Amino acid sequence: MASPKAFHINTPFLESIDMSKRAGTNVYLKMESSQPSGSFKIRGIGHLCQKVAGPESKGVVCSSGGNAGMATAYVARKLNIPATIIVPSSSPELIREKLKDQGATVRVVGMVWDDANDEALRLTQTDGLTYVPPFDHPLLWQGHASIVREIKASLPSKPGAVVLSVGGGGLLCGVVEGMKEVGWGSVPIICMETEGADCFNAAVKAGKIVTLPDITSEAKCLGSKTVCSQAFEYIKEGNMNIISELVTDQQALQAVETFLDEERVLVELACGAALAAVYCGVIQRLQGEGRLPVPLAGPLVMIVCGGSSINQAQLEHLKKVLN
Repeated sequence: MASPKAFHINTPFLESIDMSKRAGTNVYLKMESSQPSGSFKIRGIGHLCQKVAGPESKGVVCSSGGNAGMATAYVARKLNIPATIIVPSSSPELIREKLKDQGATVRVVGMVWDDANDEALRLTQTDGLTYVPPFDHPLLWQGHASIVREIKASLPSKPGAVVLSVGGGGLLCGVVEGMKEVGWGSVPIICMETEGADCFNAAVKAGKIVTLPDITSEAKCLGSKTVCSQAFEYIKEGNMNIISELVTDQQALQAVETFLDEERVLVELACGAALAAVYCGVIQRLQGEGRLPVPLAGPLVMIVCGGSSINQAQLEHLKKVLN
């Protein structure tokens, strides 16, 4: 039987001359901002929904500050099933309107994602809805692994390193799975977070999973207080070279603005955290510390995770808040 058609697209893989000059090595951009829902999330969520939400489904429910909700709403509309998205009050009005435009029912519960997630789980019990986790499920990681297969098809050799943002850890888990699958287990993965939304970095430093007391970063789409256990397991296993780094909200915002100027693409603050690895000199610092080789063994690949909770007004708001 033919496998169902995927909801995600094979996104552009572009060389960045400007970022290459800054990094001192060839830099390629995997443009997940071009996905129909605005971010990489549609890869995993599309894959999961096809597996668990059939036509007889009463509907799906997802807790999300933005991108996972957008992906769930998009996929549900394509599958012709109802979607309920629970967002925390920290989610911008922009996202709530976009979710409604996709046909989703939107409810605001709590201050942070963890509060919204409790409500989503309750609705699976009371209303019989199918739960769509935003980052913590093997089917999501299987879907996200398709990013790596596409990158491999576009590159003649292994990358020197892969850079990505970490929120709850779903993208990291998918990239690790994909890199194992294509034989790139030796390639360093640089995991970027903003201070105040740094649940992965906190776990790496503590040597165990920790729960942040609160999310104080403006990068709300990185706003899980606890990283998924599988992401931490990869660190404990020690089979992959996973490097965890932090930048400030101001550095992430600077990266968003520079990327808009140079590459003509607007991405959200959570994505700016990854871009800041080049724009704020993290790559060169890691090379200076001996944690990355000089030169890199291949091109630097940036996963531009995108983001649906950004527009000109939101960018101006962030500039006022952070400057």
